[in-house]
Amino acid sequence: MITDFVSVEIDLQENTIDLHKAVESELLKYGKPLRWAITAIDSEKGKVVLEAVVTKQKN
Repeated sequence: MITDFVSVEIDLQENTIDLHKAVESELLKYGKPLRWAITAIDSEKGKVVLEAVVTKQKN
């Protein structure tokens, strides 16, 4: 198993439920999220920056 640190940018959502779903969906592209945090919000661009620790199987 490999542990990775990722930083991604996603679109800001209207409500917290949609934001949480968008976060989970985006992070699953990189592996299984262990923990994540919103580290920045750019309301002018409508973007949220996330940092996360994910795990994935070795290839």
